[in-house]
Amino acid sequence: MTVEIIPVTTPEQLREFLAVPLRVYRDDPHWVQPLRSSIEKQLSSDNNFRTYGDLQPLIARQNGQAVGRIVATVNQRLIERSGQALGIFGFFEVIPDLAVASALFDGAIAWLQEKGMTLVRGPIDLSTHNNCLCLADGFEDTPHILTPYNPPYYADFLTKLGWERVKNAYAYQMDLSIPLNDRFERAYKIAIKSGITFRNLHTKGEAFEQDCQTLYQLFTTNFANNWSSSARTWEEFRAEAEDLKTLVDPDIFPVAEDQGKMIGFCMALPDYNIALKQVNGRLDWCGLVKFLWFRRQINRARVIAITALPEYRRKAVPLALVHLLMKQGTQPGKPYQTAEHSFVWEDNTPSRHLIEATGSRISKTYCMFEKGI
Repeated sequence: MTVEIIPVTTPEQLREFLAVPLRVYRDDPHWVQPLRSSIEKQLSSDNNFRTYGDLQPLIARQNGQAVGRIVATVNQRLIERSGQALGIFGFFEVIPDLAVASALFDGAIAWLQEKGMTLVRGPIDLSTHNNCLCLADGFEDTPHILTPYNPPYYADFLTKLGWERVKNAYAYQMDLSIPLNDRFERAYKIAIKSGITFRNLHTKGEAFEQDCQTLYQLFTTNFANNWSSSARTWEEFRAEAEDLKTLVDPDIFPVAEDQGKMIGFCMALPDYNIALKQVNGRLDWCGLVKFLWFRRQINRARVIAITALPEYRRKAVPLALVHLLMKQGTQPGKPYQTAEHSFVWEDNTPSRHLIEATGSRISKTYCMFEKGI
């Protein structure tokens, strides 16, 4: 059947765009529907991304029905950092039909070529600070909060259409019922003796504001060279932190300080996907009631980042933070049984060694694709 590619320009077309995943995942027991309001916000003309980037959502119609979607994106910050005319694609969803996928990519590439791009990378939803990567292995589990998920055929489609798999990333599964080896507690004691102090993240008032500013500085310093990432402004970071504030469990978000200055942190969140899976993408009054009810079933966490300033890594601060994560996350009254460390680039050897020292094992493989145009 003929595939028609339509640029999304009207509210009706946006509704079609947002509804595509319902068709793709209707028989998938693991998929967690993203909040529609979150996707709408990212694609909105009011999104701060529009001050330094451009985007074009597209839908694929077949026999009058929307059967696929994609967003072609130009992120000027990524272009400046990479020194390449690099476009990206994201928000990709498609039924198991290679012809539809091919037509979607052709439409996105044509738009990016008009913008002067000569290379395309993805999946990336606007930037790597949002959803990114294609799940290639580990489909047996419901995705953790803020991690990608897709049908198994996506990576195969990309390969068949001439895309090159340029980098892998991994998720690690950690069984919290298995004690850490002694080196983590020793590291904590060494850090204490060297004058490092530890506390949990503040989540209220001026203390939260101050912690946000310090976290922003640490993120900017420690993750500035992350592959394919682009810088965030303080205003963007602050907005993201405000959205996540109510999801934080301070006991699994320890920070390290030296003479009152934050020098490292371990950022983990309860896996709210367990509750979000029940709300069907909407937090209206009914969805909120379901969310509050099912959040009581949360028994796992996602570890997003473990980091310290370079001069403090030799003082065993990252290991000490993992010790606190385990100690406080498994204290009486806490529900956590497992934690997922995700995601970690394949060539990030220091982080992989730290995670593997906890006894964690690779549970999922993600990948990024590129194509010259």
